Amino acid sequence: MTAADEADPLAPQREAAFFYGLFLRGHAAEELRHDIDVPRNMLDKWMKARDFEPTFRESLQRVYSYRKQVLAIFDGLVMNEQNRPRLQ
Repeated sequence: MTAADEADPLAPQREAAFFYGLFLRGHAAEELRHDIDVPRNMLDKWMKARDFEPTFRESLQRVYSYRKQVLAIFDGLVMNEQNRPRLQ
């Protein structure tokens, strides 16, 4: 996530589309979810670190929210793909 990503409202959709493309090429959805996600306990661990400045902690919160947004979009794309009728 860059400063440009914060200004670009479509950045999460683009990133989710990238991961979705990997899914369509045969990568396991669960492995991709693991690559996208930042677990809450990891964020909590980062927030407790004493050597991080308040502005950096705010950045961590934004990154966490961004990653969750990308994950939600990716999950929606995967669900739509799995529910799509197949031609035989």
